[in-house]
Amino acid sequence: MYQLTRRRFALRTYLTKKKFYKMLSKVLLLSMCALAVVTAEHAHSSQHIHKYDGHHHPVEIKDEHGHHHVDYYTHPKYEFKYEVKDSHTGDHKEQHEHRDGDSVKGEYSLHEPDGSVRHVHYHADKHSGFHAEVKHSTHHIVPEKHYHHHH
Repeated sequence: MYQLTRRRFALRTYLTKKKFYKMLSKVLLLSMCALAVVTAEHAHSSQHIHKYDGHHHPVEIKDEHGHHHVDYYTHPKYEFKYEVKDSHTGDHKEQHEHRDGDSVKGEYSLHEPDGSVRHVHYHADKHSGFHAEVKHSTHHIVPEKHYHHHH
């Protein structure tokens, strides 16, 4: 009887230790995740666009972390164009856009799955906002005729 009780105690101790280590690993993992979140810095992105009218000299900026950097004002101006014609997938599209200061103008077109082509001409500026003109040109798609032969 003594050995049976001893075996039960050993089994219970083993199971208790197994549960303890399993719970400890979960607590440690959760603690490490919480520590990573707490110590993480604020993310910085190049997507923040700052507009400075009238500054034609370097401007020193100090952010909330005490970092200093000099920002030079440049007049925003760009132009781009691309075109995709993939006969394998049927993907056909193109876009052209140009910006000069606060004015953006462009157009794009794409082939819709039904065979029509969508043409979009757009322009935007700080006074009138964004405006787009959308046109659809349709192509006559002749549906395939399926003949069913009944025997």
